[in-house]
Amino acid sequence: MVRKAALHLFAAAAVLAGGIAPALSHPHVIVTGKSEVVFGKDGAVAAVRHAWTFDEMFSEYATQGLDKNKDGVLSRDELAELAKVNVESLKEFEYFTTGKSGPGKLEFAEPTDYYLEHKDKLLTLHFTLPVKKGSQKGGLSLDVFDPTYFVAFNLAEENPVKLIDAPANCAFEVKRPKQDATQTPTESFFNSLTAASDYGSQFANRVIVTCK
Repeated sequence: MVRKAALHLFAAAAVLAGGIAPALSHPHVIVTGKSEVVFGKDGAVAAVRHAWTFDEMFSEYATQGLDKNKDGVLSRDELAELAKVNVESLKEFEYFTTGKSGPGKLEFAEPTDYYLEHKDKLLTLHFTLPVKKGSQKGGLSLDVFDPTYFVAFNLAEENPVKLIDAPANCAFEVKRPKQDATQTPTESFFNSLTAASDYGSQFANRVIVTCK
């Protein structure tokens, strides 16, 4: 049986924190992300699709023992349990995704179409967040960050965002964090943070979509 604690790439990464991570400073996991903003027929945002690629060290750690047929390739089926546990653990942190449309906050339904792929030694988690409530015509802002800063999210340099089925007058802007993360507090400080903390927001990657 796959070790449950090792499967929680986000919320329950205590095994890694107790093993490899202490030799490192925060953050312990680096994610390079790409996002797709999906519009419905009414011109409002219907869903957000994420593709999060983990750093090589963490990818190697998280996939230990998952190559069941020993063919040197990690198939989607072999990664299915890992994907399921990761998506379930994301709920506590609201999927590290905060969206606003107009004056209100977006509410997301549980993820769909989730899976993991392993390519060039890197693990990538794909999932879709349907918008349950709050989306309005005119666009939205989307922040992706870990409030505890255990995970550092960076939008990809090339093609970080795509607009899917967007009205012709829609465009997006990417705002990357200006905060310098080279000087960070002690590990005891980070150990006190929870999903309700706001520390990681200063390192948020923001996508602003406007439709005129």
